[in-house]
Amino acid sequence: MRSDLEATPKLGFGCMRLPQTNPDDPTAIDIEQFKQMVDVFMEAGCTYFDTAYVYHDGASETALKEALVDRYPRESYTIATKCLAWAQPDKESAQSNLATSLERLGVDYVDFYLLHNVGGNRTVKFDEYDMWEFARQKKEEGLIKNVGFSIHDGADVLDELLTAHPDMDFVQLQVNYLDWDDPVVESRKCMEVAQKHNVPVVIMEPARGGRLVELPERAVEVLKAVDPDKSLASWAYRFCYNLPNVIAVLSGMSTLDQVKENVADFKANAPFTDAEKKAIDDAIEALKSVGTIPCTACRYCVKDCPAGVKIPEILSLMNLEKMTENHEFVKGLYSWQTAAGPASRCTQCGTCEDMCPQSIDIINQLEEAADLYED
Repeated sequence: MRSDLEATPKLGFGCMRLPQTNPDDPTAIDIEQFKQMVDVFMEAGCTYFDTAYVYHDGASETALKEALVDRYPRESYTIATKCLAWAQPDKESAQSNLATSLERLGVDYVDFYLLHNVGGNRTVKFDEYDMWEFARQKKEEGLIKNVGFSIHDGADVLDELLTAHPDMDFVQLQVNYLDWDDPVVESRKCMEVAQKHNVPVVIMEPARGGRLVELPERAVEVLKAVDPDKSLASWAYRFCYNLPNVIAVLSGMSTLDQVKENVADFKANAPFTDAEKKAIDDAIEALKSVGTIPCTACRYCVKDCPAGVKIPEILSLMNLEKMTENHEFVKGLYSWQTAAGPASRCTQCGTCEDMCPQSIDIINQLEEAADLYED
């Protein structure tokens, strides 16, 4: 890892869920509270702020200008922002995102620029709009210091992208202890791919969207038995802080108290002891003890599916709900992770069940998923 990236303090401030004065208006950000949050974060020596063109309908970037850029020297912090090219109508619109972000943020350059949520069918738009070359050109012009991409996809797709684009400075991956050996998310394998390509990682979802700080009691008991004083959040973040090849671990913080707690946990960070490593393993086993669907994501089921149903992804989400007992959270993930192949598209032809090595009753599971997550 380059020395300037390695020196970045590991706790990153995710600006996707900022405090609001009106919960029905995503642009109504509580600037005064946000300023206090920024101050606590900066006073702790943390410097990495992560936003995006689309966060809070663009207000995340303008709020970051007011709370951070207008109040601190430019060299004292780093800013990451993103371009969601696949949501843009054309190449001109996608490439104009950077200029808009720079104007909103009030900066001459961004430290980290991400092609946002690459993978699956979404990658086609980044290719079609020539976003890879565009980002490289803007880096040469000095408007971007580091170019990378975020991805919610498996290790093979990540490997293909880093092979096709070997000049990426970093990549942003979903990594947490629950997804570490998950057959669909493949956090461990993705980290290994990034290491193989010598590309450092920014970690997103270290607490699995907050689910690892709202664990069912059967998992809480395991962790508290080892150390009753440590917060559930600290277990999740320490797992990520101490992984190799990591630039920053993002925390989407919404309140001043969350910033204070995360900063305190960051300052107290230490590698897991053997007893703590075992506690994490035991907590994962406790979460999985509810009888999850035995899908290994071999993907045999999708090869000849005439409807293109995203079967492994759907089964993985059903397992996530069983483990975390949080229906609304999983339903929200389902709405975008399976949009290209929802369960209701199943024709019940049975091809998937014929191919499944685990003999899963896939048709019944898809019917249940459609009832659970599709309105």
